[in-house]
Amino acid sequence: MSIPRTVNLAIAACRRIPPGRTNSATGLITSRFKEHYLSKALLSVVAPVPVASRRRFTTTAPRRHGHIEPPKPGQELYVTFIEKDGQEHKFAVSEGDNLLDIAQANDLEMEGACGGSCACSTCHVIITDESYYDKMPEPEDDENDMLDLAFGLTETSRLGCQVKMKKELDGLVVKLPSMTRNMQASDFQ
Repeated sequence: MSIPRTVNLAIAACRRIPPGRTNSATGLITSRFKEHYLSKALLSVVAPVPVASRRRFTTTAPRRHGHIEPPKPGQELYVTFIEKDGQEHKFAVSEGDNLLDIAQANDLEMEGACGGSCACSTCHVIITDESYYDKMPEPEDDENDMLDLAFGLTETSRLGCQVKMKKELDGLVVKLPSMTRNMQASDFQ
């Protein structure tokens, strides 16, 4: 097995260490200076890695909470919200928008205290037509845990932050419960 060229050059560099850099008692090169010259020799052999003069930095457009894009013509989906007092509001929305964002973008009374992270029950909605409820994916465990805390829970209750609009849900009608329950640490002081 041959010794790599860089090691041979490093050894040669150590042999050229100037006088006075050795231990006078033993005549051996002190380890501190050996490391210095060895690293210097290795660095002179290894080709430097080119560094980009300018690093490109990109970002994506921020999405604000409750901010939804208007639907493209011909791709509108419709959802109707029934408020506590019975007043109905019908909105044209895009596929992928969730009910919490739709309600907040249109100034409906839906709190969403956790910001849509499925950690509260303040965006609780009641699906009025069971056939639409059956078209939705089953609620996950986190959503079911939060629904257990919801006021006025029904068989067709869901969290608005977890219901994303899709073509199968076009024409969905949801009712806002008469009140919501927001369990905060400040409630227990």
